[in-house]
Amino acid sequence: MITSSVVFDHRSRAKRGDEGPVEIRVTLERKSYYLQTGVKILRQEFAGGSVVDRADADVLNSRIRIIKERAMAAINECLANGTPIDIPTIRKRVWGSSMGDHSMLNWIEDQLPLLGLKEGTLKHYRTLLLRLREYELLTNWHDLTTENLYKWNAWLHSLKGWDGKPISDAAVYNYHKCLKALISRACRMGVVTTNPYDRLRGEFRRGDRETVDYLTEDEMQRIQQLDLDPGSTLEKARDLFVFQMYTGLSYTDLMAFDIKNYRFEDGMWTTVAERIKTGVSYISRLLPPAVQILEKYDYKLPHLDNSDYNRNLKGIGVAAGISVPLHSHMARHTFATWMLSQGISLDSVSVMVGHTNTVQTRRYAKTLAKTVRDDFDKVAEKLKTAISSQT
Repeated sequence: MITSSVVFDHRSRAKRGDEGPVEIRVTLERKSYYLQTGVKILRQEFAGGSVVDRADADVLNSRIRIIKERAMAAINECLANGTPIDIPTIRKRVWGSSMGDHSMLNWIEDQLPLLGLKEGTLKHYRTLLLRLREYELLTNWHDLTTENLYKWNAWLHSLKGWDGKPISDAAVYNYHKCLKALISRACRMGVVTTNPYDRLRGEFRRGDRETVDYLTEDEMQRIQQLDLDPGSTLEKARDLFVFQMYTGLSYTDLMAFDIKNYRFEDGMWTTVAERIKTGVSYISRLLPPAVQILEKYDYKLPHLDNSDYNRNLKGIGVAAGISVPLHSHMARHTFATWMLSQGISLDSVSVMVGHTNTVQTRRYAKTLAKTVRDDFDKVAEKLKTAISSQT
């Protein structure tokens, strides 16, 4: 006997007050299978196999009905043709519009507006889609194998940035992270049954370093003192970088900066806010160099596209005689390392930059420790040279 029905969160995973999935239950020979509908609602918004008490209830119920009808049509087709009835066949019929040429890429493109991500994070997913289209060998659901993911990983590592150098391990890791999240979403919706990344745990690593690149106080001053054409993009990029060096803001939070979110107390502009990307709280007080930048722009910072910003920073670094290529995140590293060098505690710096925990901040402390060791080595070499010259 074959039956089908609409159920809510059959695994009972949705906590009180959270949304849960509406699913189609198909029972074949006393065994139940579940198809995702992509509809998520609160428990109290489901009754009698339908969505209730919502302004979009009619739209959602129509979607659920279409999916249920497709499932039953697939079953009836199997019966009529005398072919075995199996869930993969039913899923393929239900999601048939997504199973053609470039089906995975088309599905990803359709899903992007539905992810509910902030613009900064959504850019990573758009770039992922662009890279998948460029690669051309990972476009359909049947292309999703562990072997193909290894090949894609190798291809990603062959890519060059605008400076002609290979993209970083962290950048490659982010592509894998985004694709893994999308495949997991497809699994939850019943589009595919397995996620090959589950068999590749720990294979594609971020490549985090224990230390970070940062600027010394002398290098900070050289950047601030550069004589640049007034009003030029180069000058704006330099000023934004200086503002970051003395606030620790990430690029995303820098572009969203609004003095209205600060209050003037005890002679300083102060805010308690959340980082846009992570939602982690941080506390910021604007130091004099940051205030000088704000005053220069009438308290409205200029806006630069991230790629334009980083491209101009490379030129600024060369002009200031800095050997390490500048990038926007280096200003954040510089702020944290500089604060630690001024005797500010690890816990306080962690709150200033909005880290989820002090483990992240300890990289800056390790950086300082390495610098101190290197300085000892330099002195030791000078002493050895002096001693050998006396003998």
